[in-house]
Amino acid sequence: MSNMAAHSGSFDVVIVGRGPIGSTLANLLGLCGIRTLVLEREAKAYHLPRAVHFDDECMRVFQTIGLADAILPHITLSPGMRFVDAEGRLLLDWPRPSAPTAMGWNLSYRFHQPDLEAVLNNGLERWPHVELRTRCDVFALEQNQDGARVRYEDLATGQLVDISCAYVVGCDGARSLVRRFIGSALDDLGFHERWLVCDVRLSEERPDLGDFSVQHCNKQRPATYIRGTGNRRRWEITVQPDEDAAEITRPARVWELLSPWLRPAEAEIERAAVYTFHSAVAQQWRSGRLLLAGDSAHQTPPFLGQGMCAGIRDAANLAWKLAHVIAGKATPDLLDTYQSERAPHVREFIELAIRLGGLINTKAVESALATGTAQGDGQLKLDVQKPLLGPGLACGDRSMTGKPAPQFRSRDLGRSDDRIGYRFALLCRSGLGAAVIEQHHARLTAADVAVICGEEAGRLDGWLDQHGFDAVLMRPDRYILGAVRTGEDPAVLLSGLAFLAPLPNAT
Repeated sequence: MSNMAAHSGSFDVVIVGRGPIGSTLANLLGLCGIRTLVLEREAKAYHLPRAVHFDDECMRVFQTIGLADAILPHITLSPGMRFVDAEGRLLLDWPRPSAPTAMGWNLSYRFHQPDLEAVLNNGLERWPHVELRTRCDVFALEQNQDGARVRYEDLATGQLVDISCAYVVGCDGARSLVRRFIGSALDDLGFHERWLVCDVRLSEERPDLGDFSVQHCNKQRPATYIRGTGNRRRWEITVQPDEDAAEITRPARVWELLSPWLRPAEAEIERAAVYTFHSAVAQQWRSGRLLLAGDSAHQTPPFLGQGMCAGIRDAANLAWKLAHVIAGKATPDLLDTYQSERAPHVREFIELAIRLGGLINTKAVESALATGTAQGDGQLKLDVQKPLLGPGLACGDRSMTGKPAPQFRSRDLGRSDDRIGYRFALLCRSGLGAAVIEQHHARLTAADVAVICGEEAGRLDGWLDQHGFDAVLMRPDRYILGAVRTGEDPAVLLSGLAFLAPLPNAT
């Protein structure tokens, strides 16, 4: 077989990496009609557990791409996390509500990553303009003012392939090749620890282990217990500096470390591996036509379960912006808001994870406990407030800009996002929507803005009253762009779409 480079078509976006972030981004771009190619080095998705948690925002993104119902059978709700000392006394409680949040979904889900990846990858087959190629090892990237080129080796044939595209997104992990071509250094946030990650499958019922995740804050050997789906359970156990990774992953040693909770007859070890948990954020997420998402752009310790969640938020933020730029509806400058909005958000989550890691390792107990609030019974309860987006797009009253907008149930009990789709939406109180549509139909149509009003969305009026708004403009990624106060014209918010191509005058 000749190894001369072959040209293999042109795409709008090439995504390097088919993990959950790459597949979610590809599904979002498919939804937008963007010609997308996903290049993956491996032949099949990794078959063992890795990420085990995602939140209500992620599930809302999966709803957006039409895959929430397919994911539901593969997940279980998490009731929360508890931090206990070496004697088992409760230090800090972090419960999750059993009812759905304002996002329309539950706050915390457990999942088996191969199951999730199968749903996301199968979802790509719905889009005729999205292609997945496996066993493709990308080795070179080039760009100029007209586009980008991706070169890879087809590992099945040895052929070198040359692809042209408008943009390349690296979803290729912590050792990202795309990040190296961008030339971005990493800001080190100071947390680097080795932990043994041990996944087991129970061979008999162990209800005493419980459904809560448990952080064992033990000076001698900090550890985390995580209840997975079905009979899967995980322990993450600190590796001491003088311990050898090969030695500590021997089955006899693993069972010794698991002995406080489990006996060999009760479970089968599915995987035991030593990982170094890092905390870092890339200094540059975009260089021209090259961009980063997920672990390529940031790495977080696992104590908040926000690693994959952060990458899913990256995809939701980036996809609609790429789609608008590629369609000629916005200039490439819109892509500058991707890092400015996402990097401070993920950095705040990483810093909170580091503080909680300090509690687990009993190295900074007072600082970590300060993240909790005292309850009437004297115990501390953790209530994590999600960060705002960093500076970027905004309009009108900005007091809610950068916060996720709620999802509302329509009168027929449907979720409002399903009607809106992956686009902008003007959320108006009752009595205003019809007038806005009549007076500004051309502008709404040109900007592809849905209008949802209180008559058709339960609790929308009450939410607007709570904040003193008549209307809110929601972005495709479900974050608030801006609002207008009671008595102001909701159409003022359309000026917040000035980054789009010139819109028609009001008609």
